[in-house]
Amino acid sequence: MKLTLIRHTRVEVPAGTCYGNSDVDVAETFPEEAEKVKAGLVGTRFDAVYSSPLQRCTKLAAYCGFPDPVLDDRLKELNFGHWEGKRWEEIKDPKLQEWYDNWLNVQPVGGESFLDQYNRVTAFLDELRKKPFREVCIFAHGGTIQAVLIYAGVYNFNQAFSNDITYGSRTIVEVV
Repeated sequence: MKLTLIRHTRVEVPAGTCYGNSDVDVAETFPEEAEKVKAGLVGTRFDAVYSSPLQRCTKLAAYCGFPDPVLDDRLKELNFGHWEGKRWEEIKDPKLQEWYDNWLNVQPVGGESFLDQYNRVTAFLDELRKKPFREVCIFAHGGTIQAVLIYAGVYNFNQAFSNDITYGSRTIVEVV
């Protein structure tokens, strides 16, 4: 199955803010950024379109001509729990350094580790692979896309965040 993974456009939060699972809005540059994403999809056809239910993804899906994607909570970005909405340098939680040292396994208070996110994304993908689709589009987040790329064998956990998934980017991958 061919997956076209689209990361949402820039968001309306101050730089350096932890906003993973928060439902933040798109930035004022949305029309210009979304138009580029839409242009990159001209002539493509999908058997199904899925999206994270967070508005930064659903707004982009709608702009690109998919106003009613299948929404799935498993496609949300990493849940940073009590850190959500705070600027990284203002987080005084002693667990922050533990998370920096072991983001794969350490959960922020009230949140999830990257392994937790990976497991929910792979549960989605395992279910998706059972469907008769050949081409699927997914509007999602950087961490979600990283999880899909690990699942697809593009790279391993240690390589995941050395490859940046830019805002408004399109990544195509095969999952078998």
